[in-house]
Amino acid sequence: MVGGETAPVGWPTPGSHAASPAVSRETNGGTQVNGSALAPAPQPVKRAVSRETDERAEVASVVPAMDDSTPLAKAVADDARKRIALTGRRFPKPAEPRVLTVANQKGGVGKTTTTVNIAAALAHAGLTVLVIDIDPQGNASTALGIEHHADVTSVYDVLVEGVPIADVIQECPDIPGLWCAPATIDLAGAEIELVPLVARETRLQKALAAYLRDAQVAGTTVPDYVLIDCPPSLGLLTVNAFVAAHEVFIPIQCEYYALEGLSQLLKNIELIRNHLNPALHVSTILLTMYDGRTRLSAQVAEEVRAHFPDQVLRNTVPRSVRISEAPSHGQTVMTYDPNSSGALSYLGAASELADRGVAPIPSTTVTAQNDRGLTT
Repeated sequence: MVGGETAPVGWPTPGSHAASPAVSRETNGGTQVNGSALAPAPQPVKRAVSRETDERAEVASVVPAMDDSTPLAKAVADDARKRIALTGRRFPKPAEPRVLTVANQKGGVGKTTTTVNIAAALAHAGLTVLVIDIDPQGNASTALGIEHHADVTSVYDVLVEGVPIADVIQECPDIPGLWCAPATIDLAGAEIELVPLVARETRLQKALAAYLRDAQVAGTTVPDYVLIDCPPSLGLLTVNAFVAAHEVFIPIQCEYYALEGLSQLLKNIELIRNHLNPALHVSTILLTMYDGRTRLSAQVAEEVRAHFPDQVLRNTVPRSVRISEAPSHGQTVMTYDPNSSGALSYLGAASELADRGVAPIPSTTVTAQNDRGLTT
């Protein structure tokens, strides 16, 4: 039940973060209901948001500044400022659903960890999020506490059998407003089974477009963000994710090998742009496993920021035991230990992502390569 009414088929009945049956979105110019513009949002709301931001900034300014001579104290002070500025903040809704593919063909860079924790942070901040797990390992499904054994209807059935996405999504038990289309081991054979199928590269795109369209027509809750977790490869599953998305979100581990693989990833994104999805662009890059004690992390961060100044988020994700422990409990770090440095870093990254959704940054086109193969 939502507002005393039964939600139509297309999105399971949401939790406390769900929108009303009429799809209502706040934008810079006002409010939209089912895509139709209404009167501009009342000015006092904007002043209230600004006042809250100013109050948070004033409180955060009381935390003493620390320099690099006391790294532990500096880290504690930085976490305190993030906690004051971000905890309990409501993130702005995008004007229309943002579909992001979280991709990097190198394994172990934090794709799944980034997907589930960014999704959890956005949901905690009042947004509705759908995670599509397209990795046969199903790690995103595990982290969100979603059943994904062989008998569960999953993304495999969406891609190969044409089952609607609405029939496979499940709600995260710990976080209202967060949903997941799980992956099962059947996806391991999907790469082969997709080969003879018609329009094999666009099957996820068509299924997702139909789902969003049906939800809008039916007046059910439409997700503000769709995050697609990709396998560590550039096969047909990842191609389907690229074709279905508008944006690419790239986690980059702060090590040299991560830079080596970035060039090939960007080449494949450009091929998708040229032949299958002209709207695709790299909108967000997040530096993960950052260790401020090492010169290597600083050098990798500096080089990536130099080539992608508009795409790299200011927040970096440190190496954190809490982030690694959370999946073993079937949770994200946002619920496992919300006050840890890892949780606060993902919360800060999600805040940046949401703010950019209100004021989109320019897209980047691959035009040149330097001696490392990185594009500018």
